[in-house]
Amino acid sequence: QVRLVESGGGLVQPGGSLRLSCATSGNILSFTTMTWYRQAPGEQRELVAGITSGDITNYSDSVKGRFTISRDNNKNTVYLQMNSLRPEDTAVYYCNARRSIGSPIWGQGTRVTVSS
Repeated sequence: QVRLVESGGGLVQPGGSLRLSCATSGNILSFTTMTWYRQAPGEQRELVAGITSGDITNYSDSVKGRFTISRDNNKNTVYLQMNSLRPEDTAVYYCNARRSIGSPIWGQGTRVTVSS
């Protein structure tokens, strides 16, 4: 069974940067879409950014211009570069992988805290 493992979360000051990684145990090209979601305390999980196997990307309005999603097919890893972080970016960030059929796969999440 394919697993997703997120890493790179932590505590950062407002205005700072972090890079999250999502490593897959399978061939990343078997997934049509890789997506980052986040869930803040007391809030619903929301989409942050996604990237297709054809490298088409999409972003939520709240992170557009600050976050960049990318993928390294050789390393079977998707990244989320987060710049100009704000306190409202504080959340647990989850990686999600989808194929054309079957249920999506979720990682365990990595916590990001933006605070001075």
